Amino acid sequence: METPTSFQLQIYRSLPEVERADAIVNRITKAIALGMLKVGERLPTEAALSEMFGVAGATLREALADLREQGIVETRRGRSGGTFIVKQPSTPDGAMRAWFLATSIAEIRDIGDEHSAIAAAAARLACERAEAHDIERLQDLARGTALAPSPEVCARADSRFHIEVAVTAQSPRLTNAEIRLQAETGHLLWAPLATKFDPERAAAEHLALVRAIAEDRSSEAQQLALDHIRRNVHHLIDTKLTLGYAEEKQEGK
Repeated sequence: METPTSFQLQIYRSLPEVERADAIVNRITKAIALGMLKVGERLPTEAALSEMFGVAGATLREALADLREQGIVETRRGRSGGTFIVKQPSTPDGAMRAWFLATSIAEIRDIGDEHSAIAAAAARLACERAEAHDIERLQDLARGTALAPSPEVCARADSRFHIEVAVTAQSPRLTNAEIRLQAETGHLLWAPLATKFDPERAAAEHLALVRAIAEDRSSEAQQLALDHIRRNVHHLIDTKLTLGYAEEKQEGK
């Protein structure tokens, strides 16, 4: 088996001991939702997946069967066959609206506090550890939100950029935390439920962060990351307030 890249290791890392088939399904589904895996992409072979996940072949086949049943992947036979991603998971608007209504402003701020700490640390370490090919990849990803044709694609491009900054920092723990945070709120940030989130401004902020990382300006990179997350949190709070007001108005009729 070829040595997996550091990016692949974040998707296919070893699983916890319990409910491993479910964990594989959740891991792959989350990776697709965050833009880490794309529709049309072929997964590694079953033997390679079993080794990377650290599971028996039967467990892996159970997980792949579940993913096929959901229509997320399909397995093709023949010389150019394999298991391919064929569907992009999505969160219904109703579920996102329910999240905003059920989550308090204090909880949203707390998520932002954690994300600020993770993003600032990743930015600082990326300044120290980024190589030329990392900067080129980050620049390409930074433009992704401005070029995306829909809010859903914007969300994936935005999440992928932030995860790649953490990957560039060469910290598996920071990368795992960033993936978890993006899975929790990345799609909510771009949800077309209230005020539209500005993709061009997000792309400009991403590019400014990449420039700071490329020039090893760690203090500036950390501040840019903090300002970016702070604006994201403000948008989430504004969305919550807007939806809450609309809900109260509807109930008052």
